Amino acid sequence: MNADLFQKKFQALKASLKKSRSVLSDGLARIARGGGDRAGTLESIEELLIGADIGVRTAGAIVEKVGSSGISLNEESVRDTIRNEIISILSGTCQPGVDLLVKPHVIMVVGVNGTGKTTTIAKLAHRYKTAGNQVLLAACDTFRAAAIEQLEIWAGRVGADVVKHKPGADAASVAYDACSAAASRGMDTVIIDTAGRLQTKKNLMDEVAKIGRVTGKVVDGAPHEVLLVLDATTGQNSISQAKAFSEVCGVTGIVMAKLDGTAKGGIVVAIAKELGIPIQFIGTGESIDDLAAFDPETFATALLGGD
Repeated sequence: MNADLFQKKFQALKASLKKSRSVLSDGLARIARGGGDRAGTLESIEELLIGADIGVRTAGAIVEKVGSSGISLNEESVRDTIRNEIISILSGTCQPGVDLLVKPHVIMVVGVNGTGKTTTIAKLAHRYKTAGNQVLLAACDTFRAAAIEQLEIWAGRVGADVVKHKPGADAASVAYDACSAAASRGMDTVIIDTAGRLQTKKNLMDEVAKIGRVTGKVVDGAPHEVLLVLDATTGQNSISQAKAFSEVCGVTGIVMAKLDGTAKGGIVVAIAKELGIPIQFIGTGESIDDLAAFDPETFATALLGGD
């Protein structure tokens, strides 16, 4: 990536994490000025991290690292130590890039309603189209007629094909037809939308699991990726969602949406620490280009400040 493009993406990430960074930076400055004893200062830092939704266990582990490092508890030293520890946590979940030579490459996108799932699918499609891939979208959220229409609109905007059935149709059948169509047309990428709400949680999870099984009957090894879209503004509830979907469909990566609307960007760190699921992308805004590939060091710097 050239320097100008990197700076553009970094500035976009900084802007999306402005609220979270303000909470942490202002808090660390306030604690450093407090002049309390070491134990009290460390406790205040832990409370600050928990307030940023880094999570109780993760915040405790980070503060333990700060305390055992022997550093002076001034703002800069504490910030740098926390940043380095966050980079270490996030780097532990990183995985090698996905092999897109398998065609069609099938990506199943899951998540509850309201997380920004359909918009994320459009951003992913745009990303792959920009890279020169032929993309097909599968409208497998047949539970909501509006979901099919919304996906069609986005497909038109990004120049992707779409396979759909009537509202209420069997979602797995749509996935089967989409994968078959992509294979016969020699397309590169299939992105499957899925329902985010059915009558019961069990119905939802059964349908998602069935879609996954069906794709593997058409394309060897499919789905090659299962991306879970989470809404950063929901905080710790994101962790329970990630656990539920992981148990059913083997989530391979997370897309963290709506980071620009929350002061709790630390949830990204909590998910990586507690679940070990790689963060693949983060949403940095509402435009079609506002989807950034996740990089631990860039994220930690944007979250906490510093060079």
